Amino acid sequence: MKICLAQIAPHRGNVQKNMEIHKKWIERAIHEQADLIAFPELSLTGYEPQKSKALAFSEHDERLDLFKQLSDTYKITIAIGVPTTSKTGLHISMFIFQPQQERKMYSKQHLHVDELPFFTPGTEQLIFKVNQTPIAPAICFESLQNEHAENAFDLGAAIYLASVAKSETGMKKAYAHYPKIAKKHAFPVACVNNIGFCDNFYGTGQSAIWNEKGDLIAALSKDQEGLLFYDFENHSIRIIEV
Repeated sequence: MKICLAQIAPHRGNVQKNMEIHKKWIERAIHEQADLIAFPELSLTGYEPQKSKALAFSEHDERLDLFKQLSDTYKITIAIGVPTTSKTGLHISMFIFQPQQERKMYSKQHLHVDELPFFTPGTEQLIFKVNQTPIAPAICFESLQNEHAENAFDLGAAIYLASVAKSETGMKKAYAHYPKIAKKHAFPVACVNNIGFCDNFYGTGQSAIWNEKGDLIAALSKDQEGLLFYDFENHSIRIIEV
């Protein structure tokens, strides 16, 4: 299985422009024959908690049909970050589009204290499979909570996929934490971050992958958009930055 981490600089609150950016990078991932492409937290809107209510998507929002079509046509799994609405409130969510399957949605279960005024936590962990490999999504703050990784492991996850929007300080914490949980649970950890201004901080990239021993395999830079490809079968790495 070949995964692709898409490190992008979302345009703050501009969904249409961000959809164009997503499509561009998805098409590049298709060209490179990736099985999965994953984007950062709230990638379609930018990480903007105070604006998320106005920017939110419904579970079956037709604007997302583009990603289903790309997934079906090119046999690629696509994971994007979106604020969503439900009967219980506003969520930080990840949509997963897979070939010839119904779209899946995972909502962040462990919210940072700064997010509590705006969002409601999700209630259930999602596990999805790519080429029969079980993957557990995690969204930013919760990926630094040991209990979240523990639960993912108990549910059979073979890869831990963290979609984040983190500052330099946040990424320092991530680089200290992810090797530990990778080694403890013997599963690779992939983290995809954004770059550029969002909310009240600056995203500092450094999207990366750690193997099941906790060793850093590869990482992108702090300040460039790009794609990080990793093939789990032949352990090959490819980096594209612009």
